[in-house]
Amino acid sequence: MVTEVIPTPGSATALANAGQQAVTPLPASRRSAVGQDATDKPWIASGTVGETLAAAESAADAVAVSRADGDTPAGTGTDGAAARTVALSTGPNPGAAVAEAAADMRSATRFTTTPSDGGPMDALPVHARHMIVMDDNGQVLASKEPDAVVPIASLTKLMTAMVVLDARQNPQEALTIDDEDVDRLKHSASRVRVGARLTRADALEMALIASENRAASALARNFPGGLPAFESAMQAKIRALGLTHTALSDPTGLSPANLSTAKEVARIAMAASRYPEIVRITSVKSSTVEVNGRDQELRNTNHLVGAKGWDIRLSKTGFTNEAGRCLVMRLKQGARTLTVVLLDTDGSAQRLQDAALIRRTLAGEPAPAERAVPARKHHKVKLS
Repeated sequence: MVTEVIPTPGSATALANAGQQAVTPLPASRRSAVGQDATDKPWIASGTVGETLAAAESAADAVAVSRADGDTPAGTGTDGAAARTVALSTGPNPGAAVAEAAADMRSATRFTTTPSDGGPMDALPVHARHMIVMDDNGQVLASKEPDAVVPIASLTKLMTAMVVLDARQNPQEALTIDDEDVDRLKHSASRVRVGARLTRADALEMALIASENRAASALARNFPGGLPAFESAMQAKIRALGLTHTALSDPTGLSPANLSTAKEVARIAMAASRYPEIVRITSVKSSTVEVNGRDQELRNTNHLVGAKGWDIRLSKTGFTNEAGRCLVMRLKQGARTLTVVLLDTDGSAQRLQDAALIRRTLAGEPAPAERAVPARKHHKVKLS
């Protein structure tokens, strides 16, 4: 069994200190530095959130320099890899999102590159070109080209949701869908017109459960400091989670430049599972939001949610021509919760078939027998 050690951006101590710095008033010298950096790092100017991410980035840089000099940062193992992967989870303030990261994320940093038990998960005949099934200890139960860097389409919205929730903005603030939110790249359909008003909470609901692109765009556009600040915060989040093969350029996932791997998407889902709002929204079959004062029903884009025999705790689908049909979900199986990622299947039916095959195999159920073709019956034909 081959094991890969994935380093984290910084030690638990460094990240905790970063979180503490975020809620402490900056000295005058630091304030001036923040002002100078605001041009090339606009997220630093976005208040406490920016200062938190700046501290996290500084901690990561310090660790990188330390490792380059041959030092082992505090809180790491003998191999210099941090004991836990980093996830910015929600807390009482934006600083807590960094401070609680190391203690809150249970997934280990050791990920096996091949299944370890030689069981029935070894060679699942899935249609997806890239697949991974991982438990919360980081053990890979099954995989298929999990390290290939490919487009991930709307799976991006899980990262968008985490960045938005980290900002701790008022969920009941009214947002307006703007002309800037219209998809002019793929010309995708939308359920909300330009000029429509809805709360930030309802926009988040639409972005996650119905994969509404205009809602996701509006959330990013109304981030503290605007869209440039959101984009920089997204990059900081990628670094904080230790994702070395993930590159995201827009909040919707419409751009083919939004790239990741099956393995790193699994880690994104694990991080997202620390946000109760994301779990609640993505694990229900349907929901109702209010747009322009009128109720609008939403249905989960993952049709397995709420289906008999499925206990799904987090879910997100995605599709573009470049990415194919994609799915990530957290699936309760017995006493444990597993993360399943399917990237680049050719159709929705194949994506669902892959997921069903994985669930049956995990449950130890036999594959469904092929239905026998009935013998052709001969009928007497009445001649006229």
